[in-house]
Formats: sequence, C-alpha cells, structure tokens
Amino acid sequence: MKSLALSPGPIHLGMDTSKDAIVVGILRPGEEIPVVDRIFNDEPSIRRLIGRFPDRSALRTCYEAGPGGYELYRLLISMKVACDVVAPALVPKGAADRVKTDRRDAMRLARLHRAGELTPIRVPSPAEEAVRDLVRARADLLADRKRAKQRITSLLMRHGRIWRQGVKWTAVHRQWVNAQRFDEPALSSTYQHYLAALQAREAELAALEKVLLPWAVREPLAGAVHRLIAYRGIAELTALTLASEVVDWRRFPSARAFMGFTGLTPSEYSSGERSRRGHITKAGPAEVRTALTEAAWAYQFRPAIGAPLRRRQAGAAPATVARAWSAQQRLCAKFRQMTGPGKRPSPVAVTAVARELAGFVWAEMTSE
Repeated sequence: MKSLALSPGPIHLGMDTSKDAIVVGILRPGEEIPVVDRIFNDEPSIRRLIGRFPDRSALRTCYEAGPGGYELYRLLISMKVACDVVAPALVPKGAADRVKTDRRDAMRLARLHRAGELTPIRVPSPAEEAVRDLVRARADLLADRKRAKQRITSLLMRHGRIWRQGVKWTAVHRQWVNAQRFDEPALSSTYQHYLAALQAREAELAALEKVLLPWAVREPLAGAVHRLIAYRGIAELTALTLASEVVDWRRFPSARAFMGFTGLTPSEYSSGERSRRGHITKAGPAEVRTALTEAAWAYQFRPAIGAPLRRRQAGAAPATVARAWSAQQRLCAKFRQMTGPGKRPSPVAVTAVARELAGFVWAEMTSE
C-alpha cells in the first residue's frame, strides 16, 4: 500500500487480530468505506504499517481483547499511537448480520470507533498482568482438583460405592475414599491412578498458593488487598483475585455498573407492558463472580468479628472497618430474610448477597 497522505482530522484503524495476521480497516476523514489491508502479525510489520502515516498523532487505533493479549497495545503506545482495546461482548452487531469475516470485522471496528460506539477496557500494567496470571493459574489448579475429585466419585458410583454419611471431601469422607479396595487388578490400578492424580493436584495447589500469598503485601496490589481483606469472607487470596481482575475500580461510575460487570445481575427482557427477568447474566470475568459468591456464604451466620477477621482488620482505616461492619449487618440480615421457612433456596440467596457484596466492595475501593 502506498504512503497515505493525511486529510485534516483523525484516521481510525480497526484491527482484526489473529495469531499470524492482522487485517486493518483504515477509515480516513470524510470517507464512509474503510480501505482494508492485511499484514503479518509481528513487530516489524506493525512498524511498517504505522510508518506509512506521516502524522502518528492523527491515528486512532483499536482492536478487540482476546487471546493475543496486550502486546499490540503496548507496542502502539510505545510508538506514540493512540490505541483502545475494546470489549468484544460490547461491540454492536446487527441481529440479521450472519456473515463474519476478518475483513468485515476490521471495517466494522473502524466505523464504530469513529462513531464512539465501542467500549474500551482498562489495560493492566505488566506487573498487574503478571500477578493476575498467577491468580488465574491457581484457578486452573482448583478446576483440575475439582475434576480429579469428580472422576473418583464417578468411578465409585459406577461400582456401587456411594457416600451417604454427610458432606463429601471432609476428613471422614477422605478416610472412606482412601480405604476403598477393588478385587479386579485393572480396576484397582485405575483407582490408585485417580487418587495419585488428586494428590498431585493438591500438592501443586499448595505450592502455588505458597508463592501467591506474599503478593498480598507487595505492589502493585497491596493497597487494594489491604482494604478488601477487612470484609468478612474476603481473605488474602480472594482479595488478590478481586484486585488483580478489576484493577481500576473507578472506571465503573456506580455500584450498579460494577454489579453488571460481575455478571451477578438478572437478565431482563421487557417490552411494552411485559417485563421478564431471568437468570444472572454471567457477564464479565468468571473469577470475580466466583470469588464474590464464595465470600457471600460467610454471611449466612450472625454478624461477628472472629479472630481471623480481627487479624485482617489490624491496621485498616476506621472508615474501612465501619463500612465492613455495616456490610455484615445488612448482608447477614438479607441472608436470613431470604432463607427463612418457605423462602428461596440458599443458592438463590447467596447470589443476591454476592451481588450486594459487590456493591459494598466497589464503594470501599472508590472511597477516599
């Protein structure tokens, strides 16, 4: 492509990225149809593309967040080129638009970016992203441990070994699991491999948590973690998860906006006089939603400050401790109100409590 002479006004570049290629939609001032180019996805090719424009300050680039991460964003910013990483789920699409190609996507991004219809996300710093990757590695190991337990339970059930003496994976249940024996050598070997896999996942998880825990008192997230752990149900690892996934709490203008980000708000379809609400949207990071839901279970009991919570609140600002106590009083009362005789089941109640807990932590992290 020839060097592009700039007309007055910004030039918008919509980039559809993939592992090996970037399709670029270039929309110049006064034009309605972007010019499309295709380049290789590497640094020299990107630098050559930007070098075709005499005035880099006039460029406005964007691409969708995805598995490629933020290296393209950081490269463009280092070249003094404005760049937005946009949320894919919030890119407007027509209901009848059933054709998807890289070319069409790049053109759509360029047009929508110029119209201001795209929602940029907050790009974490390299240090913040590194801690978040470590937090997500723990989440992966937790999922692996859960699958290992499910395989053991399924094998035992297939052979008539069913646990009916209370909650599974307590100390008593673990003794029962370890004591199971099978006469068939092949089946016995299978069971021992499943047990060994579970032990390996648990050892890996313990080792990773030992590495992760010190980051609760290190930058860049130590300040946020220190405030979050003052709340009931939010210990250091849960606080690290919330802090690393959200990072910039002030990008949400209200508690309602943050609740929507967590995916804990009900879906809705309302038209005319008809209003219908459904299950929660499950939008946003699953890690944030899971962390808040797990923390919400702590509010099923009466308000209290036990020894672990008192330890975590040591050194916290009086205003933070006061807000945490207010959250306890409200959320514990809500849990009891929703789970009384003839009321909703606990999973419904804990989702509602988690949604309100999201509002409390947003208020905490955006207060002075």
